[in-house]
Amino acid sequence: MVRLGFIIGFIALLGALLSGLAAYRVHDQELALDRIALARAIDVHASLVQDRLTERELLARVASGLFRAPSVLKPNMLEPLRSAIYAFKTDFVVAGWVARLQPNELAAAQAAIAAAGFPKPQIRDYSDKPIAAASLTHPIDVLMDLEPRSDETKALPGRSYDKDPVLSAMLARARIEKRSVASDPVPLLRGNGPIGVIVAAPVIPEGATEPAGFVTFSYELATLMLTNDDMSLFSVALRDPRREGGELVANDQGIVSTRMGADGPPPSATRTVSFGGRDWQLGYYAKSNSARRAEQTAIIVAAIGFAITAMVCGLFGYVAYNNLRLSREIQVRIGFERRLTAVIDELNHRVKNILAVIQSIVTRTLRHGSDIDIARELLIGRIHAMSNVVSLLSESQWQGVKLKGLFEARAIPHADRIAVTGPDIAVSARAAQSLSLLFFELASHSDEGLSLVGKHPHITANWTVTGDASEEVFHFRWEEFNTSEATRRPDSDFGLILLDRVAPEALGGTAKRFFTDVSYVYELTAPMETVVDMTERDRTDKLSAPVRPVR
Repeated sequence: MVRLGFIIGFIALLGALLSGLAAYRVHDQELALDRIALARAIDVHASLVQDRLTERELLARVASGLFRAPSVLKPNMLEPLRSAIYAFKTDFVVAGWVARLQPNELAAAQAAIAAAGFPKPQIRDYSDKPIAAASLTHPIDVLMDLEPRSDETKALPGRSYDKDPVLSAMLARARIEKRSVASDPVPLLRGNGPIGVIVAAPVIPEGATEPAGFVTFSYELATLMLTNDDMSLFSVALRDPRREGGELVANDQGIVSTRMGADGPPPSATRTVSFGGRDWQLGYYAKSNSARRAEQTAIIVAAIGFAITAMVCGLFGYVAYNNLRLSREIQVRIGFERRLTAVIDELNHRVKNILAVIQSIVTRTLRHGSDIDIARELLIGRIHAMSNVVSLLSESQWQGVKLKGLFEARAIPHADRIAVTGPDIAVSARAAQSLSLLFFELASHSDEGLSLVGKHPHITANWTVTGDASEEVFHFRWEEFNTSEATRRPDSDFGLILLDRVAPEALGGTAKRFFTDVSYVYELTAPMETVVDMTERDRTDKLSAPVRPVR
């Protein structure tokens, strides 16, 4: 059973190790695959964003290139560009023409804006305060025309960007670098409008060194960053150039808001795109936790592995246990058959001994010349004594007989008139047979003296055990009072042989008998080891013990 438990434990340990290893490998593979998929998706997204930005910057360059020798005061400056602008099908919010006006051109510009049909032709600063031409000492940038024209955009022409903290810097840089430039993120159309980016391309007439104005396009950040994808593996944030650690994020509705990047976890990856002569950094945040997903998958794999291990261990244990039980049953059956053979041999031996004793009793009792009535009585009594002791041994499974049990009335004549004293020791089967016949012989020859004493006991039978534990000696004394050689029935030849030779030799001791003035005495002395005979008892105990399989 210990070996079976060790094997099952080894299988369970091996299964647990394999399940753990499989879970570990699955965890690493899932994590690597998620990272690869996320990296590829991020690369594709960054490439698409770059393509969109390049396309929109190209639109500004193309539009500025169509101005060959523009008149900055001409109304509807974008009219010739309208077809080209819309041919690109970009998602700009507003396209505008910003003219660079000298102080003496303000009046003419105001008239041109009014002629174009805009409701507020007066030249004013970005906060809608009128500008006096006399106060100007340098050119100013004024929005002269725009597309599309709507109720919200018609009021914008005539506004100067010189005082605007963001757009003035964008136009100044475009003028100096003479290329398209993008602004910082700003609200479009109004102060609470959608956040976007404006790109300005300078328009430089032939032979001139300074731009006559700028073609501008404004775009919402949400569409530029391609953030409105519910199935995307990530969310996109644009690093805000206006503040350190700030980010611009768009929700699923395209509404852009500002947050501080230090308030949350770092981005899973960052990519850099170019637009309007500057680099923009995009931060990508995974929408799902790859590590948690990998852990959950690993847990599922480990659970499946443990379940399979438990099933294998249970099946193996069931089959092995049944085989072990069958093997034990076979061993028990073999042991039972072997012991049955030994019991039969022992029974044959004991039956032969009993038959030999009975044969001797019959032969000695019915010898030639004996009185047939007396012989018949003695023969019946002796056989009855043997039968009684065999019954007692059978009841104790031949483990021995209590010595006082040999004095029962069914085996000893006149047993009620015998005073028995002594420790109630258990004698061996061999000693019990000899002592039973011995007690019968002593009692059966004392009937002549019984008539002299009435109902009072006239016979005493006592025994003692003396000596150390390893050298104990058994002393037995039989004494018949009120009897003499004249009154006591003479012992038969078989009785004398039993008293003087057979019983002492069977117990490995000595015996003597004699008459006193008032009694007949028989004494028997033998070592306790032959009276008890533990060797015979152990052998009998082994035969009667239940059969157990060999482990």
